[in-house]
Amino acid sequence: AQITDEPCIIHWDDGLEMLREAGLEPGQFDDLSGAHELKLGELVKEKFGTDFFMLDRYPASVRPFYTMPCEDDNRYSNSYDMFIRGQEICSGAQRCHDPKLLRQILAEKEIDPEPLGPYIEAFSHGVMPHGGAGIGLERVVFLYLGLDNVRKASLFPRDPNRCSP
Repeated sequence: AQITDEPCIIHWDDGLEMLREAGLEPGQFDDLSGAHELKLGELVKEKFGTDFFMLDRYPASVRPFYTMPCEDDNRYSNSYDMFIRGQEICSGAQRCHDPKLLRQILAEKEIDPEPLGPYIEAFSHGVMPHGGAGIGLERVVFLYLGLDNVRKASLFPRDPNRCSP
């Protein structure tokens, strides 16, 4: 895998512009399809010479309610995905730590706040800005090594026909 010395960070609008210049038509506030992600991986490789990149400022509409909106434009979120060769290996975001803002987001997304009461209440005691991410280690190994199947990167691969080691 080719990786640049400095992180390659593509902002959502810039990534969409690259795809549009390549003849694709992703929706401004829709999530990217797998085909879009793969094409973006090719375009990033051509333009920046790297297999690894981050796409940030995803639309808030395609992220969970607890994702912090961008301060400058709440249609977007403080979230990102990491990719190797156009395949997602990690998803992460800043979490919303403001109970008032959480209630507002829940109302906008038409989510009942009642079952989330204790979650929201926890933030009323004061929480520092924070974030989280989930990484698919087997996908990282599979893509980094250029294997032909992700199961080759797993100690105990699972599929519909294999549920035990």
